[in-house]
Amino acid sequence: MPKKEKLPSTQALRFLRSNEVKFKPYFYKYIDHGGTLESSKQLNVEEHRIVKTLIFEDNSSKPFVVLMNGDYEVSSKKLARVLGVKNVKIAPSEKAEKYSGYKVGGTSPFGLKTKMNIFAQKDIFEFDTILINGGQRGFLVEISTEDLKKVLNLIVVDVAITKK
Repeated sequence: MPKKEKLPSTQALRFLRSNEVKFKPYFYKYIDHGGTLESSKQLNVEEHRIVKTLIFEDNSSKPFVVLMNGDYEVSSKKLARVLGVKNVKIAPSEKAEKYSGYKVGGTSPFGLKTKMNIFAQKDIFEFDTILINGGQRGFLVEISTEDLKKVLNLIVVDVAITKK
């Protein structure tokens, strides 16, 4: 039995606790560029059930968040069309960290530093619970999708493409 890890003190956990959201912590060994595939293997969880938090910018550099199933990618074309803008792009790491208050690889939609719109891929809600970053690299929290909807002002979209 692995030793019990101490819960990190993150803005995400403070947010979840202050909103009385029940969560179950999951720790894994963070590997640069391992992404949801790596965490799903280590935790023996379907990659589709792990939700990544991505920071994007529109063509006027306005930031926003996209929550996407781990085994999908975001279609920039579909997303731009939904937003009614010319184009969108993933925010560079240093800007994403500035907007969110989290290190890339540890970005959580909870307790964001900058107020941003949050778009959520519709497929996330196929599950009763999902795993999503808890505000630190190598740390996910399992929460109900109902709680996710309750505590975040989500805009549900269909902007996924399957990974090549």
